[in-house]
Amino acid sequence: MREISFKGVHTALITPFTKKDNLDEERLEEIIEAQIKSGVDGLVPCGTTGESPTLSHDEHDRVIALTVKFANGRVPVIAGTGSNATTEAIRLSRHAQQVGSDAVLLVNPYYNKPTQKGLFLHFKAIADSVDIPCILYNIKGRTGVNIETETVKALTEACRNIVGVKEASGSLDQMRSVIEATHGKFHVLSGDDNLSIPLIELGGDGVISVASNMCPAYISTMIHHALAGRMEEAKSMEANLSGFFKACFLETNPIPIKTAMARYGWCEESFRLPMCTLENEDNRTKLYAELDKLETVGAITRR
Repeated sequence: MREISFKGVHTALITPFTKKDNLDEERLEEIIEAQIKSGVDGLVPCGTTGESPTLSHDEHDRVIALTVKFANGRVPVIAGTGSNATTEAIRLSRHAQQVGSDAVLLVNPYYNKPTQKGLFLHFKAIADSVDIPCILYNIKGRTGVNIETETVKALTEACRNIVGVKEASGSLDQMRSVIEATHGKFHVLSGDDNLSIPLIELGGDGVISVASNMCPAYISTMIHHALAGRMEEAKSMEANLSGFFKACFLETNPIPIKTAMARYGWCEESFRLPMCTLENEDNRTKLYAELDKLETVGAITRR
């Protein structure tokens, strides 16, 4: 198993679509190039922000393969390959490994609400099917089930390639318990931009970020300050971002971040149903106001 670093900022990439609802491969390449040049530590295609539930299997495979191709080994690619069906997650994960992904991100099974035993068996089966590192993705708000700390610990003991978790439970207490239970030998990444600095203070490793689609250089600098112990500098930068972090969830992710990206020409304001453009135009006004504030501190990466 290849040793890679999971510390820092890993951008949860949007999936750009054309106005005719096809994958926009040219814009995807532009976004990836800008992300890497801005100093992010990794790329995460086909996650929640990438609208993975609305991609066909062929499109899902294509986005991951293109991300690996465009990254060209410069930063790790952590491919979103989770599913509520274990067999499907295994197929997606094996494909991700075949095309050169450095790791896979495995969301909790959604809708079917497995028990902790079911979660253990699900993740173990996927991890046993590949040789690359696996990152668990704990997001009860979307999946209806929480991976308890004891289950995480059991998985790390049973599968040497389960090496970390994207924690989007919103609970710093849970994040602390995972860090303590795994004795610092397990990577804990925040799934919420606003909790990334507090998590690093607890001993966490960074963030899988939505906001870094728009501000990759600024957020990378902030997180690297925090990881280096320069908390005063990190928190000063975080204060400039707090309003934008909130704006990214004025409506369901990835609607606000993709709307922000479209404002600056990074993509079309195009979504796959049932995701759609902003429901409330007042939210557009609020989002644009936060973007204007970020421009005053040089946080936005322009196309």
